[in-house]
Amino acid sequence: MQHQQYDERTGPEPEYGDTWVYESIVGALPGIDLTDWQAVLLQIAIFEVPVLFLAWAYDLWHAALAGTAAVFVAAVGTVAMVRIGERTRSVGLPNSYQRLLFGSSIEVVLAVLAFIALVTHLFVFDPERAANPLVETLFGERPDAIPVYLMLLVLWDLCYRIGTSWWASVVALWRSFRFTFDGETAAELRRINLMNVAFGLAQLVLVPFILDRPVLLFAVGSHVVAVTVVSVLAALTLTVETGDENK
Repeated sequence: MQHQQYDERTGPEPEYGDTWVYESIVGALPGIDLTDWQAVLLQIAIFEVPVLFLAWAYDLWHAALAGTAAVFVAAVGTVAMVRIGERTRSVGLPNSYQRLLFGSSIEVVLAVLAFIALVTHLFVFDPERAANPLVETLFGERPDAIPVYLMLLVLWDLCYRIGTSWWASVVALWRSFRFTFDGETAAELRRINLMNVAFGLAQLVLVPFILDRPVLLFAVGSHVVAVTVVSVLAALTLTVETGDENK
């Protein structure tokens, strides 16, 4: 496949369409100017404090551990998203790549599809086929609305991060086959790919809670393997320009 050279350096500050949807929302909050780490800590507090409070209020401590694991993975996903976004924009990449990665908002579409599939599994597929449905195991035979609402909110946050991870890996592979980069930029892009792999591996924290749930176990395991394989392949197939190519 014919490659295109690209050696453009850092451009202006990111604008709408050059960021993840999450970054756009956080950046648009009026009167709030948070650092990346402050935003992550705020995210953890917003979710983890209610998880612990509801565990105490409804005596759901067995569910709190699973909820905490999900909050942790989502927080790791936020760190990965922000770092991938910042470092991608810092090296100055082709506009077509950045538009596809950020401006298309495909990660939201993937997140919606994953979330709908998960809700369908939890409330339709699992109750019909499992002797101990997951929702019933966590919240009892007649779950209260508020803990279930919080569970779905945390799961949506998690699905959004997972959708972003998958989209970043797919676009990275397309980028590696489409463009040629100088050595320094290629090295940075490989580091970005490895960040995505690290986030994928962090999702294995969820595995102990779904070991007896073959469908969920297969879904999480397949996603981790797919992101790892595609991201590593994207890193390995990056084309680096040689000295005799036209600048």
